[in-house]
Amino acid sequence: MIKLLTVIALGLAVGAGGVAFAHDMNHMAQMQLGNAAWQVAAAEPGTVAIDNFAFAPATLTVAPGTTVTWINHDDEPHTIVNSGTPRLFKSAALDSDEKFSFKFDQPGTYTYFCSIHPQMTGTIVVK
Repeated sequence: MIKLLTVIALGLAVGAGGVAFAHDMNHMAQMQLGNAAWQVAAAEPGTVAIDNFAFAPATLTVAPGTTVTWINHDDEPHTIVNSGTPRLFKSAALDSDEKFSFKFDQPGTYTYFCSIHPQMTGTIVVK
């Protein structure tokens, strides 16, 4: 990403021809990424991608009554477990491309983690 920003900055410094070059490089980088960063950008509202052992977005804000869906894009299994007591939601282990959904009816902040990889954490804010 830093290299891409450097290319764009250099392109802007060069002038109109450089901007076109930077735009082309940016477009090429977008096409090559094709992974979670772009999948998340294109994701439906209320969707959390699991990719590269991370939840993306790490914090998602939704309105009451929204159903949030997590989709595992990793080759490893992951779970989604509410950190609260009592637990409001806990998924089974999700294999690649499997989904888990939960409807958030009440306003509040809901933290969660992967029980297989506890360093993976996320937050749903309902307001």
